[in-house]
Amino acid sequence: MNKRTIAASVLAGALLIGCSQQTQKEAQVGGGEQTASAETNNLGSVFDRYWEENSKLFPLEATAQGDNRYNDQLPNDGTVAFRQNLQQFYQKYLSELQQFDREKLSDNDRISYDIFKYDLETKLEGLKLNTWMIPYQQFWGLPLTMGQYGSGEGVQPFKTAEDYDNWLGRVRGFSVWADTAISNFRRGMRAGVVLPRPLVQKMIPQMEAMVVSDPSKSLFYGPINKFPASVSEADRKRITEAYRAAISNELVPTYRRLGQFLKTEYLPKSRTSTGIAAVPNGPDIYRYYVKSWTTTDKTPDEIYQTGLAEVKRIRTEMERVKNQVGFKGDLNAFFNYMRTDKRFTPYKTPEDVLNAFRGIQAKITPNLPKLFGRTPKTPFEIRQTEAFRAASASAEYNPGNPDGSRPGIFYVPILDAKTFNTTSGMESLFLHEAIPGHHYQTSLQQENDQMPKFRRFAWYGAMGEGWALYTESLGKELGLYTDPYQYMGALGDEIHRAIRLVVDVGMHHKGMTREQAIKYMMDNEAINEQGAVAEIERYMAIPAQALSYKTGSLKIQELRRKYEQQLGAKFKISDFHDELLKDGVMPLAVLERKMDAWAAKQQ
Repeated sequence: MNKRTIAASVLAGALLIGCSQQTQKEAQVGGGEQTASAETNNLGSVFDRYWEENSKLFPLEATAQGDNRYNDQLPNDGTVAFRQNLQQFYQKYLSELQQFDREKLSDNDRISYDIFKYDLETKLEGLKLNTWMIPYQQFWGLPLTMGQYGSGEGVQPFKTAEDYDNWLGRVRGFSVWADTAISNFRRGMRAGVVLPRPLVQKMIPQMEAMVVSDPSKSLFYGPINKFPASVSEADRKRITEAYRAAISNELVPTYRRLGQFLKTEYLPKSRTSTGIAAVPNGPDIYRYYVKSWTTTDKTPDEIYQTGLAEVKRIRTEMERVKNQVGFKGDLNAFFNYMRTDKRFTPYKTPEDVLNAFRGIQAKITPNLPKLFGRTPKTPFEIRQTEAFRAASASAEYNPGNPDGSRPGIFYVPILDAKTFNTTSGMESLFLHEAIPGHHYQTSLQQENDQMPKFRRFAWYGAMGEGWALYTESLGKELGLYTDPYQYMGALGDEIHRAIRLVVDVGMHHKGMTREQAIKYMMDNEAINEQGAVAEIERYMAIPAQALSYKTGSLKIQELRRKYEQQLGAKFKISDFHDELLKDGVMPLAVLERKMDAWAAKQQ
């Protein structure tokens, strides 16, 4: 998924937090004087007020969801005052929630109650950690998000003169944010809460790439090159001058300052250790991340053992497929054959590749009604990833709008169609990123106006990514994987998620080094060293995030097996899938309670 797969769940975290002074005052109002009793207030009103305040506190998140009221705001999320604000904000709404008798609520409101309670308690627990001493890293953070929003290619709108002026407000906020970030990094240096050296080495060129002498060569000049017809000539001239000044006087100096700080001060103090356990309170930090990303109480050791077992199981199936096609040699030789043999690179043009994915969609379409009774109204398209970002992009899904004004888009990066490999898991990739994976799950969730907004626009990776990975296992039921090489590609995708369980826990809990993790990955899947390094360093930067995919997928498969056994002939797979998706993403324990109640009604 568009790293909305990741970023949306973290928008309210390290990167995209912000609020105005006015909002800070509002958020600090005590719970007692604003809290209405359960008798005079309804749960929906609590959720509505929460959503309004949350949108002010997190204006970048609001922009991403189409709420453009705060598009000029980028407040300073790194301060002690902001964290205190958040603590009071979350506690206020948790106190309000606790005035309701859960047992007297409707089924849908009980689900909302459980998700809301889980979310607030998890966020309050997270605020106790010292992770604010690491404001960003190479994989995500505000310095990268600014480029995504300000390029004119992201969710920040540039349709009117006011839109252009709004962005300048965020530029001013970024300069202040960067000073706080450097201060927090320095606090971390003194406390020993610092990033591993290989990650810092990746961050420095990211900052330096934003330093230009000619403003027109800046990424942030993109909107100037694409003025809509509605912007007058006078406004164009004024805005162009303002953007050139903002790039030269604010953005470039800010990125230069960040880059120089990382290179001269931070890099020498960065750590040579790999996992988060090496920093003060590191084991507690990792346990929190494991709990929040998987939405379970599984221990790191449990997850590690699951990973080892899954890697072994999938390798056994890979051996079976290798033998089925008559390949002589070991698995690594088979991987190499699939990567390099000319028969697996048949395409000539990007359109050939896109047509192959359209062919996959056509093949599964007749079979979808067997597995789904409810399908999204949101339109769907397959597009080639734009050239400016294709080199660093993965295949991904960008959600559409609930009103249908923007389709859900499956983006495929095609640098050279002649080297695009058919065995890369094209069929499983389409199922995961497109239909029925992220497109069905996200669209049905956003289209359900019976849910409060905090649920319609929620993201829990354990269920969201778990669902998408689960849908890869539906390939044969949907008429795919008839070609053993496509099935092998699907197994490759699956073992990649299993390997994550081993190396993530290995690095952050069991003392596995970066180099050992890279070797383990390359020994067990068809990935080159460059790809393995990028993956392992991602897991170093965001501990436990990579555990969510397989954990969620295994839970959904477990639930399916349970209800198949319980219900026997009364089990209908389309009803199971429809029930699973209709209420949006949620913590896995909440999902299991909901699904158990559904199964009981089927009997």
